[in-house]
Amino acid sequence: MSDPIYLFAGGGTGGHLYPALAVAEELKVIQPGARVVFACSDRAIDNKILADTDHAIVCQPIRPLPRSFAGWPRFLDSYIRSSRLGRDLLEDLKPAAVLAGGGFAAVPVAVKAAKASIPVAVLNPDAVPGLANRNLARYADAIFTQFESTTGHFQGRFTSKINCVGCPIRKAISEATRDEGIDFFGLQPDLKTLLVVGGSGGAQAINDAIGALGNLLEEFAQTWQVIHVTGPDKIFSPSCGPLHTVRLEYCDRMDLAYAAADLAITRSGAVTAAELTASGTPAIVLPYPHAGGHQMLNAEELSSCGAVSVVEDAGNVQANASRLSEVLRSLLGDSGQLEVMSSNSKALAKPQAAPHVAKWLASRGD
Repeated sequence: MSDPIYLFAGGGTGGHLYPALAVAEELKVIQPGARVVFACSDRAIDNKILADTDHAIVCQPIRPLPRSFAGWPRFLDSYIRSSRLGRDLLEDLKPAAVLAGGGFAAVPVAVKAAKASIPVAVLNPDAVPGLANRNLARYADAIFTQFESTTGHFQGRFTSKINCVGCPIRKAISEATRDEGIDFFGLQPDLKTLLVVGGSGGAQAINDAIGALGNLLEEFAQTWQVIHVTGPDKIFSPSCGPLHTVRLEYCDRMDLAYAAADLAITRSGAVTAAELTASGTPAIVLPYPHAGGHQMLNAEELSSCGAVSVVEDAGNVQANASRLSEVLRSLLGDSGQLEVMSSNSKALAKPQAAPHVAKWLASRGD
């Protein structure tokens, strides 16, 4: 019997790819000969994340849903071409199962697989399912969620498919050590570390707020240092004071960044929420305000348990800086509160999410 093949559909953001990569990692443990093929989007971030893996990559022409009527012809054309590509992939690869990682790039392949009676699992790590996953629910054999509250957002007839296991993340996130992180980033071991990161694509709003808070951060230069992941092509005006800062556009070792961090300032995407809890990193989160409120709901899941402080993104540099200033000053000077937040965060971790999903897939490939 030949080794099983699994087709993973999705992409467009790190949030749709990193959980799938974590599942692929576990599949290799369960079935060492298994092959995983990613049917992703053609966005640059997909290639950046997947290029250094040993998984085959197939880029789809699919586009996100248009925001205006004028964009529908192009979208429909891209959907039809992706559906045909999905059909060809399924016929050629004959996968044991398909994992839909969420987002627009997951839909054409997952729908084709379901219609061909190939088992389909859907990853839904956000507190509230997006449009793609709500539509895919009818085609899925299993839906894997991060939060218990998510169940209520699916139609009743789909709730029997739901498995609340957490968000799959790489083992390294919870296994990396502080010493490894300090050494990797060239940090000073006697200082605490503030990690500033806006997700795989960066966040200009966070960059701007941190730039405006330069004087505040310099006040803590004797006790704190900074890792700032600005995001590719994002603008940032650095301060010129004594604060030790490591600045990079993209970080492919977030496991070591979390391990080194005593506090993070970040967005609250589903993967970020899972990584914060797995690493026990206290955080100030600024939920992205233009995604239907999904990130705010993710943040509320963590803040209700005392794991993070939430600062609403006002869409204005000075307002964001002002809101951040009060919370940040308090936490930078209060190690006791950081320890409490870290403990609360660790209590929310669900480290077995990736093995759960991988076992479900593997059972279809036995």
